[in-house]
Amino acid sequence: ADIEAAKAALVEQDITKIPHVFFHILVEDPERTFLDTRQGKGYNSVMTTVPEFEKILEQMYQRGYVLVSLHDIADEIGQEKMEKKKILLPPGKKAFVMSQDDVNYYEYMEGSGCADKMLLDKDGKPVCEYVDWDKTVKTGSYDLVPILDDFVEKHPDFSYRGAKAVLALTGYNGVLGYRTDESYDAASPNYDPDMKANPNIEADRAYVKKLTQALKEDGYEFASHSWGHRDYGKIELEHMKADIDRWERNVAPLLPEPCDTMIYPFGSDVEDWKLYADNNEKYQYLHSLGFRYFCNVDSRPCWV
Repeated sequence: ADIEAAKAALVEQDITKIPHVFFHILVEDPERTFLDTRQGKGYNSVMTTVPEFEKILEQMYQRGYVLVSLHDIADEIGQEKMEKKKILLPPGKKAFVMSQDDVNYYEYMEGSGCADKMLLDKDGKPVCEYVDWDKTVKTGSYDLVPILDDFVEKHPDFSYRGAKAVLALTGYNGVLGYRTDESYDAASPNYDPDMKANPNIEADRAYVKKLTQALKEDGYEFASHSWGHRDYGKIELEHMKADIDRWERNVAPLLPEPCDTMIYPFGSDVEDWKLYADNNEKYQYLHSLGFRYFCNVDSRPCWV
């Protein structure tokens, strides 16, 4: 009876007004990241520090926000249309989606005061490896995934049905801090001699599969962020196809299930805010590959 009474008090969310908040890799040591250089200034314009992220989580929780999955908002019926779903939350609660771009730990970011890779601790929990200024290697909560896990463990009502964040992956430097791409594979016809070959590439690919499976079970989802961080809104169709085909070849096989989410690099959509037109060749190609959720960046009020 108590459960039925609580259920009757729940409020259906307006799914057309669910905001999507995204982050890049978090900064652990601002003194090494936000340097007075072009790269440091670039980091400063788009990146969030660990203490800032922790305070954002706390403030959003206090304001009643609750993490939901894109798949909680709508899902595909057959292969023809998306159907709206119901999200019921307690009075005063508000649904939102969280994602993180470029969860790759690029080579150029090494030594910049951010985590270097993701791994599993002895209990199978995702954590991050971080190299301190004095070269000391540490593991712990140095990026979004373990910090969000810690927060949801403390505040389980911050997550609707166990939802966490969407992790958006490129491919050109490998994923999650591991050089898994074919450009590092000396046995591949697509090996890039300008890259340092990874002699452990097969073991790293196997470990990443284990890692992405653990992340899925932990409530995280995955999105394509293109292979080469290309601007899909601007580049020619043939170049977009070549890029996403490399992502499908190098990143998709490392994920626990087919990927249906595209988080556009630079937030650059292949159409404006209106529905995708049937003659939009870029959309039709992405749709043919199985993509059903498309996320851009818009500074105006969100729209779904």
